[in-house]
Amino acid sequence: MRIMPGNANKIDPSQVNSLALAFMGDSIIEVYVREAVIACGGTKPHLLHAKAVEYVSAKAQSRFLHELKEENFLSEEELKIVRRGRNAKSHSVPRNTDVQTYNFSTGFEALIGHLYFAGQEDRIEKIMEKMFRNHPLEGGAVNHE
Repeated sequence: MRIMPGNANKIDPSQVNSLALAFMGDSIIEVYVREAVIACGGTKPHLLHAKAVEYVSAKAQSRFLHELKEENFLSEEELKIVRRGRNAKSHSVPRNTDVQTYNFSTGFEALIGHLYFAGQEDRIEKIMEKMFRNHPLEGGAVNHE
């Protein structure tokens, strides 16, 4: 899923602040989740939002990141990116969650942002497919091809 063809490849993710990577990763995750929720037949905005929150909340992202780590799904390089994102100082107070959960969520978002700027859409696709496989949406499986 290339949102801005060509432009992202001009950005070296190793030179981007972890919080900026998380900012981009958050938007990428949001697009995947919204597409999946709509594909399952949702039409009412309130219900679409409620279902999406089950995947994009800090608690959900932190939980999924821990699952990926427990299953050894991430490479050592990906784990380093997650650690950098997790340890970045955002100076904002998380709502509806604790700081540790928020930091793990930021690490997950930073990984997705890094992969996006690195042009590794296939890897993002695998991670997101695994998320939906581990936590299926009501209404069926999701295929992002």
